[in-house]
Amino acid sequence: MDGSFPSYPRGKVSLCLVPTSKTVSSQAMRILLVEDDWQLSLSLQEVLSAHRYAVDSVKDGESAWSQVQVFNYDLVLMDVTLPKRDGLSLCQQLRDYGYHWPILMLTARDTTLDKVRGLDAGADAYMVKPFDLSELLAQIRALLRRSQGRSSLTLRWAELSLDPDSYEVFYGRSSLRLTPKEFALMEALLRCGKRVLSRAALIDQVWHDQELVEEVTIKTYIKTLRAKLKEAGAPRDLIETVHGLGYRLRSH
Repeated sequence: MDGSFPSYPRGKVSLCLVPTSKTVSSQAMRILLVEDDWQLSLSLQEVLSAHRYAVDSVKDGESAWSQVQVFNYDLVLMDVTLPKRDGLSLCQQLRDYGYHWPILMLTARDTTLDKVRGLDAGADAYMVKPFDLSELLAQIRALLRRSQGRSSLTLRWAELSLDPDSYEVFYGRSSLRLTPKEFALMEALLRCGKRVLSRAALIDQVWHDQELVEEVTIKTYIKTLRAKLKEAGAPRDLIETVHGLGYRLRSH
C-alpha cells in the first residue's frame, strides 16, 4: 500500500475482510466507515484495524443512519457521494439529532464551495481524494483527541448535570448517589441528548457486550434511576420510555 487513496489499480487489489468490532477489544475506539466504493472501503478497514480501531462499515447513507441508532461511535468517516442518502444530508441529520462526535468527510470534490458545504453541514474535517494515508490517520487522531477533551466536560440536561471526571451527578442542588452501572446509564442518556438510546446501544455502552443482559435487568436499572431522580426533585417522566425503541431524556 503506497499511502494514498484511492489511487489503486482496478481489479488488482487483494485484501481480506478485517474482524468486526465484536472481535476487537472493548477499549478500541469505534469508527463507522460509510463508503460505497468497496475496494476503498476494504482498504480503509484493513488500515484502520491495523491501527487498533474497531471498524463497522456500511455502503449507503440509510444504513449509516440505522447504525448510529443502535451503536455509539467515536468517529464517523464518510464519503460525500453515497447511495440512498448523500453524505451532506446524513451529516446534517446527525447534527440535528444531537450527534456530537467527530465527522470526517471524504470526497473527490475539491472546490472551496464543496468544502464550505461540508463544514456547514456539520463535518469537523474534510479531505479530498486522493489523500495521503498518514494525513488521514493524523486527522483521525486529532479529531479523537479533541472529542475526548470535550467528553470530559460536564453534561447537562435542564437541571440535571453529570461530571464524568469527578463522578458526580446533581439534579438542581441535590446530589444523586449512583452505582457504577447507574452512572454509566445516566451518562449514556445524557450523551444521546434528544436521540433515543436503544436497548442495544444501552447494553453496548453500559455493559460493553461482556455480559448477557436480560430485558428485566434493564428495566430494573431504569426504575431505580427514575426513583433516585424523583427523590432529588426531578419529574417522574424525566426518563421517557419510547416503546419498541428504547429510552431518552424528556424535555419539560
